[in-house]
Amino acid sequence: MLDFLWNLGSFIIALGILITAHEYGHFWVARRCGVKVERFSIGFGKAIWRKIGADGTEYVVAMIPLGGYVKMLDERVDTVADELKPQAFNRKSVWQRIAIVGAGPMANFVFAIFALYIMYLIGVPSIKPVIESTQAGSPAAVIQVNKPMQVIAVGDRSVRNWEEVTYALVGHIGDDAIDVTVAPLSGVMGEERSYKLDIRKWKFNPETESPITSLGLDVFRPAITPKLGFVDEDGAAYAAGLRLGDTLVAVDNQAYDDWEQFVAKVKASADKPLSVTIRRDGEQLKLTVTPKARTIDGGKVEGVIGVAPTQAPWPDEMQLQLEYGVGESLWVAADKTWQLVTVSIKMIGKLFTGDVSVKNLSGPISIAQGAGNSANYGLVYFLGFLALISVNLGIINLLPLPVLDGGHLLYYFIEVITGRPVPEKVQEIGFRFGAALLLILMSIALFNDFSRL
Repeated sequence: MLDFLWNLGSFIIALGILITAHEYGHFWVARRCGVKVERFSIGFGKAIWRKIGADGTEYVVAMIPLGGYVKMLDERVDTVADELKPQAFNRKSVWQRIAIVGAGPMANFVFAIFALYIMYLIGVPSIKPVIESTQAGSPAAVIQVNKPMQVIAVGDRSVRNWEEVTYALVGHIGDDAIDVTVAPLSGVMGEERSYKLDIRKWKFNPETESPITSLGLDVFRPAITPKLGFVDEDGAAYAAGLRLGDTLVAVDNQAYDDWEQFVAKVKASADKPLSVTIRRDGEQLKLTVTPKARTIDGGKVEGVIGVAPTQAPWPDEMQLQLEYGVGESLWVAADKTWQLVTVSIKMIGKLFTGDVSVKNLSGPISIAQGAGNSANYGLVYFLGFLALISVNLGIINLLPLPVLDGGHLLYYFIEVITGRPVPEKVQEIGFRFGAALLLILMSIALFNDFSRL
């Protein structure tokens, strides 16, 4: 319950910030173009707070935090007094209307730069992308790894941590090949090696694996210890008496060997009692755990008890602090935003070509979980999450669907070309079509969200 409330609260805060940035873009440019703004609302429905500003605009925070709007004076919507008609949105030039509508998505991109700028000023603890081997028969099998090697570039983009590797790899889904450059962890000049990976048959399910492991890269990880670093209070292990900090001694009356062996036994014991011996405060305890059954892809059933181990500290040479000065942070933030924009656009394109499944679409539930998880890790990670969602919000609003900002822009650019507005009947048909398509996409995203729960 606490996790649900935390995720919900983080989601509302994140969405409120992003909606405010988006609507403020419309508001700011509308005012600069001489349009009278009647209401600036964050959320829909009944107002829980309102104030009339000195500029005559009504500022509102409403109960349903799933959107917002800027209500501008418009003769197509309301009767407008003669003396106020010059301030009506519909009386402005087509280029001014384009600027006002386009300012919302642009504000999302600007906010992403701002969030990342603050993030890089604070500093982001990261881990270098080091691999210790590759999987036989995988696209990455061509890479020769005799000792831990650091991935330094994917395609034509340099990478510094696993997040950047992930974004770079995702951008190549559907391509025939991808270049991956590796170098010794020591960073000796001249020892870099580039490999061309054949990815024509590369597929991965983002719900169960990452693009890194599915490509065949075995990520270096510090040794796993038998000490429990996480015990789910709703899991079978907690119900059986296991607690955070317990050390595994034996499983099924056999001495604990390694974590993979332990996991294999748990998976093979769905709904079957399993003997687990642990050490706690210097004493050994023997407990009986009955793993809960879970159905995975293909209908296979496996056991799960809800625990995770601790691991040895990361070696100092593999740790990285992404931190920059006042000026450099702005450049890095802008470059990162551009990378997010290009990857997001590519992914939308691959949805239409079929290279990416619609099963990858995420809705508000997944976003709420992402907001809660990033907030759990701290401010810098929450800022990174805000930047990612802000970029996606800006891009989605630029799609040429009549119900979105991009649809309005499409109509206005047609007006620029033809010299006259798109007929209202045509616009109405477009709005209905756009609303229907958007509803279908949202339904798919929600279905995907519920199927992941």
